[in-house]
Amino acid sequence: MIPPDNIKVKVVVRITSKSYPYGAKEVLILAHGAGAPADSPFMEQLARELEGQGVACVRFEFPYMQKRRDDGKKRPPDRQPALLEAFREQIRQVRSEVGPGCLLAIGGKSMGGRMASVVASEGADDVGAVICFGYPFHLPGKLDRWRIDHLSSVTCPLLVLQGTRDPFGKPEEVKAQGTIEGITRLRWLDGGNHDFSTPVRHPLEQSDLIREAAQVTREFLVDHAGV
Repeated sequence: MIPPDNIKVKVVVRITSKSYPYGAKEVLILAHGAGAPADSPFMEQLARELEGQGVACVRFEFPYMQKRRDDGKKRPPDRQPALLEAFREQIRQVRSEVGPGCLLAIGGKSMGGRMASVVASEGADDVGAVICFGYPFHLPGKLDRWRIDHLSSVTCPLLVLQGTRDPFGKPEEVKAQGTIEGITRLRWLDGGNHDFSTPVRHPLEQSDLIREAAQVTREFLVDHAGV
């Protein structure tokens, strides 16, 4: 049934890799960060690089970002319960599409990765791994407000890929916290900022670090998630 022209139909943004879901052995549900959508240049290249590594991706948008796409108005992220429920809904949908034999990983850029880690910390049995691209350990300059307490409750393998220049968590700041329980592996990307961009004179570019992050993700899934 085609709706009348005066009725606006809500379409949830959902972008899947070319190989999804046919024969996929592992799938990564990839969430965007607080300020950029699922089809930002960063997310586009990351999904392509992951696909090249044999990791199919499903990208989606949280409700507030969907509203921004609808009307063009910027707005702050939804409250955490809404973000988490949107993530859980994607987990349910993807699992129904790929079946029980596929490894299902969740993750995302910055806030998206943090929400993935919270979902996993709350006992999501269907999650086989968590991948965080630029984890927001704290707000820039707010070293008294760390976002790591829930990580100790994550029981599946968790990978954090972090630029060495990331103001949301630099090497010396993270090291000062000691061992952060729940993080299986922390990989530092040389020269990278929060979006993995590098200084002008650095030998590597943002695209190189995104490619490295995808390669490390694949290695991590093989080493720790039984792929």
